[in-house]
Amino acid sequence: MRRADRLFQIVGLLDCSKVVTAHTLSDALGVSVRTIYRDIQDLSLSGVPIEAETGVGYRLMKGFHLPSLMFDEEELAALMLGAKMVQAWTDKNLARSAHQALRKIENMLPEKLRPELERAELFVPDFNVDSMTQKHLGVLRVAIKKQHKVLYDYVREDGQSSSRTVLPLGLFYWGRVWTLVAWCELRDDFRHFRLDRMTSLEPLKQSFMLIEGKRLQDYLDT
Repeated sequence: MRRADRLFQIVGLLDCSKVVTAHTLSDALGVSVRTIYRDIQDLSLSGVPIEAETGVGYRLMKGFHLPSLMFDEEELAALMLGAKMVQAWTDKNLARSAHQALRKIENMLPEKLRPELERAELFVPDFNVDSMTQKHLGVLRVAIKKQHKVLYDYVREDGQSSSRTVLPLGLFYWGRVWTLVAWCELRDDFRHFRLDRMTSLEPLKQSFMLIEGKRLQDYLDT
């Protein structure tokens, strides 16, 4: 977690509680108590009115609140549905991030809107993305972001296997199946590959540049 994100979360936790101890903040954010002490001091120096009670904990000065996020019920329903989809159909890191994002939103919502996040009229079936596909998703997301080539063995529908080195460009979910769109060095063209047919996946140290004719947008425009 970036330090800026942690500082923001500390203020959010103080904003929704009467008094919070350094140990509680430490457990919630996964850092040491000493780090919390340093963060509290930096927030105070930055002008956030934090009051400390010896032996009790920290709280925001009475009357100080973070501005509430302004969502209507339909917007909250859309956010909740999107988060459920991420939690059900992607890798564990994205699922965890979706959960954390909802908790941040909850902390910033006006009290009367917080129950909307718990309403369950909209459901997302868990298609049980297998553990290998989840692992591949995580590796490929990082490779796409860092623009690193990847190498994997791929089994086609007819059972034939081949080794591919590709420039990963984008991930697409088609309902039960994830596919990778990539520039394939073997075919010297765009190709899409099902993640559940990759029998191995290795991120390479070799990076690549997004040049015209080999970008995701070029694929989408064809």
